[in-house]
Amino acid sequence: MNQLTPKQTTLKQPLTLKGVGLHTGADVSITFNPAPENHGYKFRRTDLQEQPIIEADCDLVTDTSRGTTLEKNGVKVSTVEHVLAALVGLEIDNALIDVTGPEMPILDGSSAPFVEALLANGIVDQEAEREYFEIPYNIHFTDEQNQVEIIAMPVQHDYRLTVMVDYNSPVLGSQHAAITSIQEFRDSIAPCRTFCFLHELEYLLEHNLIKGGDLNNAIVIVDRPVEQQELDRLAGVFNKPKVEVKKEGILNNLDLRFQNEPARHKLLDMIGDLALAGMPLRGQIMAARPGHASNVAFAKKIKQVIKKEQRRKQEGPPPYDPNVKPIYSTADIIKLLPHKHPFLLVDKILNKTDKSIVAVKNITYDQPFFVGHFPGDPIMPGVLQLEAMAQAGGVLILSTVPDPENYGTYFLKIDNAKFKDKVVPGDTLVMKMELLEPIRRGICVMRGRAWVGDKLVSEAEMMAQIVKING
Repeated sequence: MNQLTPKQTTLKQPLTLKGVGLHTGADVSITFNPAPENHGYKFRRTDLQEQPIIEADCDLVTDTSRGTTLEKNGVKVSTVEHVLAALVGLEIDNALIDVTGPEMPILDGSSAPFVEALLANGIVDQEAEREYFEIPYNIHFTDEQNQVEIIAMPVQHDYRLTVMVDYNSPVLGSQHAAITSIQEFRDSIAPCRTFCFLHELEYLLEHNLIKGGDLNNAIVIVDRPVEQQELDRLAGVFNKPKVEVKKEGILNNLDLRFQNEPARHKLLDMIGDLALAGMPLRGQIMAARPGHASNVAFAKKIKQVIKKEQRRKQEGPPPYDPNVKPIYSTADIIKLLPHKHPFLLVDKILNKTDKSIVAVKNITYDQPFFVGHFPGDPIMPGVLQLEAMAQAGGVLILSTVPDPENYGTYFLKIDNAKFKDKVVPGDTLVMKMELLEPIRRGICVMRGRAWVGDKLVSEAEMMAQIVKING
């Protein structure tokens, strides 16, 4: 599989696993079915007459208290995170997941049984290329009440995650886990099981909320003194001959697979929950004290950015016909802007509304910056492309005042500047500046994009202020 442009994948054939739901205690079967290209992940409740389908979509999450629950038209599927993590971790793009009840089987509390079965079943390439969402800029999430912080940062060609957990527990302490590539998921993260504290286990038992637990699918952390009578009661509940506390501060039901297995499981949960954003991700995710609620909230933020970026990509260059008379000529622009040759970088204005402006700069070989900027291979400097867009934006905002000759435009900030291709002599740079929000107190925020032909060559977000300088 080509690492840079891999194909989408699905299952070679249907695969069925059986188990019990952790919280319902009901027997349940789950069947992974092959699915067509661009299908994504969908769950189908085959135990119901109409066999309704529920998409793996963060907007369908209705409960995160004891796992992640999806609901559509009153039909639910719960504890989906371990299943989704296995699919993401194996880079399986398309699967229709049949389930015979409202909850996924817990199996051993990790993603390993799903991963092992999927690998043994076989994964096949499809014809369509996988489309990743590359994190375009830093995306932040903070939940101050629960002391959760998450940030996604741009990293090309990788999906990296780092998780830190700290529950003020003398047993668990502070732990962190990280992977630098999704390829590490199979061996380093998939085997890591869910965990809970003893007081949480007792609460779940008292409220009949853990019917499928048998002490074989969760690490139980004991961070307080426990009487033998209580341990004997737990042994009876879970049909064990004896339950005791190990020196590490966990019940003797399980041996840790990794010293930091709880932190690794939190990373597993995050991978599964972020699958609900709807696209394979490329970027660096760093999280402090994450849980299902914060993971889903962060997935929603990523989904919003995905939609924003998709809209941006769908918007092509403005039409440009050199035979159509511009609304502002160079002479008109000089009256609005203080810039003069050789630093006037806008030749004409093609179109202008209250919220946007379209401008043109013809790139000729006699431009003064070509003399010293790569003279053997003349390229228009990226900063001058931004300056040209800024001047076009200046025309837009100065046209909102009755006496533009008495105002100056000063740019305060440039964000998310990207340069996607060279601009060379002979090119015609078509630029569009759009107001992202209403002008307030002379401050305006604009998005600028520049094209040569149909190709987007540069873009940025800019903040500027118009200030009265005369009169």
